[in-house]
Amino acid sequence: MAMRFKHFIFALLAGLALILAVHAQDQPAGFISIACGLLANPSFTDENSGLNYISDAAFIDTGTSQSISSGFRGDNPPFLWNLRSFPHGNRNCYSINVTAGTKYLIRASFVYGNYDGKDNFLQFDLHLGPNMWHTIQVNNSSSGFDRELIHVPSRNYVHVCLVNTGFGTPFISAIELRPLINTSYVTKSGSLAFVSRSDVVGSKSDLRYWYPDDVHDRIWDPYNEVGWTNLSTPLIIDSQSYNNYQLPSIVMSTAATPVDNNTPLNFKWDSDYSTEYYVYMHFAEVEMLQPNQSRSFNITLNGKYWDGPIAPHYLSSSTVSSTSPISGEAKYEFSFIKTQNSTLPPILNAIEIYSVKYLLQSETEQGDVDAMEKIKSTYAMKRNWQGDPCAPKAYSWEGLNCRYDGYSPPRITSLNLSSSGLIGEISADISNLVMLQYLDLSNNSLTGLVPDFLSQLQYLTVLNLERNQLSGPIPADLIARSNNGSLSLSVGYNINSKLCGSGSCKKKNNIVVPIVASLGGLLIISLIVAATLLGLRRKRQDKTKAFAMVDTKSNIQKASLESIQRQFTYSELINITNNFERILCKGGFGTVYRGNIGNTQVAVKMISPSSTQGFQQFQSEVKLLMMVHHKNLTTLVGYCYEENNMGLIYEYMVNGDLQAHLSGENANIMNWEHRLRIAIDAAQGLDYLHNGCKPPIIHRDVKPTNILLNENFHAKLADFGLSKFFSTDSETHVSTVVAGTPGYLDPEYYISNWLTCKSDVYSFGVVLLEIITSQPAIEGSHEKTHLSQWVSLMLDKGDIKNIVDTRLCRNFSINSALKVVEIAMACVTPTLAKRPTISQVVAELKECLAIELARTMEGHEDKPTNSIEVIDMDLTPEVIPLAQ
Repeated sequence: MAMRFKHFIFALLAGLALILAVHAQDQPAGFISIACGLLANPSFTDENSGLNYISDAAFIDTGTSQSISSGFRGDNPPFLWNLRSFPHGNRNCYSINVTAGTKYLIRASFVYGNYDGKDNFLQFDLHLGPNMWHTIQVNNSSSGFDRELIHVPSRNYVHVCLVNTGFGTPFISAIELRPLINTSYVTKSGSLAFVSRSDVVGSKSDLRYWYPDDVHDRIWDPYNEVGWTNLSTPLIIDSQSYNNYQLPSIVMSTAATPVDNNTPLNFKWDSDYSTEYYVYMHFAEVEMLQPNQSRSFNITLNGKYWDGPIAPHYLSSSTVSSTSPISGEAKYEFSFIKTQNSTLPPILNAIEIYSVKYLLQSETEQGDVDAMEKIKSTYAMKRNWQGDPCAPKAYSWEGLNCRYDGYSPPRITSLNLSSSGLIGEISADISNLVMLQYLDLSNNSLTGLVPDFLSQLQYLTVLNLERNQLSGPIPADLIARSNNGSLSLSVGYNINSKLCGSGSCKKKNNIVVPIVASLGGLLIISLIVAATLLGLRRKRQDKTKAFAMVDTKSNIQKASLESIQRQFTYSELINITNNFERILCKGGFGTVYRGNIGNTQVAVKMISPSSTQGFQQFQSEVKLLMMVHHKNLTTLVGYCYEENNMGLIYEYMVNGDLQAHLSGENANIMNWEHRLRIAIDAAQGLDYLHNGCKPPIIHRDVKPTNILLNENFHAKLADFGLSKFFSTDSETHVSTVVAGTPGYLDPEYYISNWLTCKSDVYSFGVVLLEIITSQPAIEGSHEKTHLSQWVSLMLDKGDIKNIVDTRLCRNFSINSALKVVEIAMACVTPTLAKRPTISQVVAELKECLAIELARTMEGHEDKPTNSIEVIDMDLTPEVIPLAQ
């Protein structure tokens, strides 16, 4: 542990002359000393070191300032009495300006001090920029420790980030950066994570040294071994002129040597096979040798020659280190063995050990970072935009999609600032996002002209400027790209009422520009709805709110006007639902009501106007359900989009969702055959999305509550608000922020942010296990065991019969059940490549149903006693049409 506790007065007396000289100078050049959570003053001087510590307020705009309990202050210097905690947000980052290319010792300090009165166990991650630095564990209130890294920043800033991993609120007490000489601590590659830094004293001592004894503020801990004896000198060891490590004289003035002149001096530590280490050994002769005396020795590592002979210089320090990292051993033992001609035994003054830390994740391209920081400043964005915009993928900024290409810097390809409260003109800094493909600035209060620089974004394929207050002509190049199909341009003239085409603004009513939007920035699904076409219909009361979409990249056929579902006004929804009288259910983004259109029952989902994500899911679901039609997908009857009133109207599914029928609260227990039919229905719906649509569609939220049952217990997939598309046929995955429901999330998707069709297969596998067992995905006890783990344990015992819902009283084909369990467990395999496709799942489930039907036809089962109707089913593979 490397906290600075006590004993400063002894170190002061030992090196008084040096200390007085240092204190006569200004603060060391390049030192950055940040006291996190500092409340009372913006800065103060630490009385022990003389260093000036400043508040962290200028480096971060999130978190809360806290103070450690008074009982823990005596063991810690004042700059560690406060801390900043981060109860909100998954990642919170400090941004600290540095000199690019300079080697720094970066130290992060943590003193819990029971600041929250909970005496908690805490665990969270510490990142440097986009890369993992260390996992921080706090085991008790008195825990205090540092984490150090020697690193050369490639940018003129570093980000120190605290990441919440779900095991307590992250916090930090201090951040210190100390510049080093670039020719010190040289490695072949990677940065250096601190393991130990030892002042070899050879006798019992608990003195620790740091600044001003060490000009780089390295913290030196005393070290001693049985069988060592101490050598020392009261004279100054000159290490400033000849040694790039600039070692403290007070550390180098003591050394250890073996008690027995003829035995080696041994130094060892335990390690692990995979870790690479660099070792730095520091030597200085502390005795004035007589003419007949000599000291030289060789160094061996685990019995093999490593370096030497070493002959330390009197009162002058030298350093020996490896040119390559050492690795591959569980234990390392260095032996210092005197040479044959040496009259004196070996010595060791100090030793440092570091592990190699490979920070492989590249930071986002600098030009993109600068552009986003200026956009954030221009619009005073309130989002938690901290740290690197794109990396790591799991914590990319909200509203961004990025391209990741191996170790090359990520590039921003999509920027969604819809409904972000933007005021003023369109920022010219957007033009510096040169790889931008998708830009959504809709639903803001932007004013002024549509700038020409948007035409210069050569990769831009989607531009949405709807629902702003823009004026003037649209640049001719944008209209030309829209007309030739290379750009989907959405401006909404009736909303941006002062906008017009590239010619005379007086002619704007004769200009027809497609109004478009995009689902997730990955696919443009559209239906051309312009003023001239609207005249062919019944002239809706509010033409400006129609969804008009153009498909410019996919093979999806354009829907005819006759197939477009109705758009309803809000007053019509009031009548349909009888003033929203009967609530069916409530969800995260709104409430579902029962209604009637004539003699037809419908379900009306009203989206909460305060939910930005709800608005995005509303858009996604309307566009998707307008273009896909399948017997195992819910049907969209219509929608309402009128100012802040957003509603979706579906066919009414009389028997509710699958979850209600699997729970123990339902008196009617579905038999095995009916469960298989529902599973096949749901799988066929997924199969259509994955293989019947071009490009494929990933549902992303498959779970029992999103599988609805009609009056005949036919199953249909519902809730497509999180669905995603592949933009081209060659895509193997979509890189996106993780979304879905815990318990059903694909673990590979959760870790990598790579979404594939196999992610849906995992979710369906969990649903299939629930259909088999009637148990929830995650059981409600303290252990929170996942259903797949329980099934795996039962399979290990060979207890297949008790895996199936015991309420069925074993009235099912054991062969059918075993096969279904095998299918489900194959689907929930953690490794994506080992999962079956959904088409394979459909075929296998149909075989399982055939086995069960053969059993019932042979008279081995009584007729079902519940009220569910037996439905005939064609077991031949279904020919599934393309989305239309």
